[in-house]
Amino acid sequence: MSTSRLAVDPNDIEPAVKAVIERMIRKRAHGPYSARSREDVGAGLERLFAAQGYRNVRLSDMNRLSGGASKEMFLFTLHHDGLAEPERLVLRMDPLESIIETSRQREAEVIRALHGTVPVPEVRYVDHAGEFLGQSGVITRFVSGVTKPAHSGGAVTGIGTNYGDRIASIAPQFLNNLVAIHNFDWRSADLPSFEAPTAYPRQAALWQTNWYVRIWEQTAPEQIPLVSLIHRWLRENAPECNELSLIHADYRMGNFMFDETSGQMTAVLDWELAHIGDFHEDVAYVTQKLFGLVNEKGQFMCCGLFLREEFLAEYARLSGRTINPETLRYYEVVNAWKSVVHTFASCLRVAKDGNNHQDILLSWLASVGHICLNDIIGYLGREVKA
Repeated sequence: MSTSRLAVDPNDIEPAVKAVIERMIRKRAHGPYSARSREDVGAGLERLFAAQGYRNVRLSDMNRLSGGASKEMFLFTLHHDGLAEPERLVLRMDPLESIIETSRQREAEVIRALHGTVPVPEVRYVDHAGEFLGQSGVITRFVSGVTKPAHSGGAVTGIGTNYGDRIASIAPQFLNNLVAIHNFDWRSADLPSFEAPTAYPRQAALWQTNWYVRIWEQTAPEQIPLVSLIHRWLRENAPECNELSLIHADYRMGNFMFDETSGQMTAVLDWELAHIGDFHEDVAYVTQKLFGLVNEKGQFMCCGLFLREEFLAEYARLSGRTINPETLRYYEVVNAWKSVVHTFASCLRVAKDGNNHQDILLSWLASVGHICLNDIIGYLGREVKA
């Protein structure tokens, strides 16, 4: 029976994700929100470390980081009597409302689980309920490296990054790490906040579709007729998934760090959207036009690292998986649709309500929604070759 004849339950969303959406709705009424001062953040950190039983806690060299998009991020050094050497740490903390609401607990769990499988920052502390920090936060060890080459100048991280002569060293690592994530034994991992879509073969796809449709319904400042058609197409064409994998869901340029001298990748970042699902989702994400660039020969480079067909062939070879063209196209639409929700809905709503410290950036990002809608039209009109 085709998906179009199946009744789709719009409330069928991973339970932990549904709880985050409900939390978002409750929180947004408490705005507006202002960027936290270093003094305020420092006081929260001192409360957190005191609760750990540390004595003579002192924080130094605290600076706000520009990364993290709609999250608040701080770099600082921790001193206390139990440390032989000061510890350089990074705090990633929720504002009142983000581009997309996620769980710092889930983020911490997946990073801890993947330690030793791919390069990730070491999680040191989690304040999931914001008991000490006032907002939910996760603290990791500082990892050296950059997210873009110095010659990129003031370009936005993660959009149009040109890796230059570092492509030869970064591209294989980028691909090997993606395969390692998908090969990870998530069933044996300690991931108590995660559930797997095992109720029926199309649940992996519909969990993603229903999640973002719900965000759109709760957040979009105005309705767009094309979006209703996209909702229907996604639900009617949801593919089956018979091999579940751990999915990063934001694996792209800008979300990894590397040593600029050696080209060695030092960390895979931004795990907040990770879930159990279909490997096609991550593969399609890498090919998104938004996160690529056109090289000097006029060729589109996925994440600035691969020609599209080169990436797909090499992923299939290294992973041993067969990429289904129709399923890949479906997740190309899903990923572009998620970007529409992030930009046209969340960015505009959060900036309008004043619930994030990055209101100017979020207002600017909203314009990207037009590009993503145009990409979806292109995906739907493209002939899929088996």
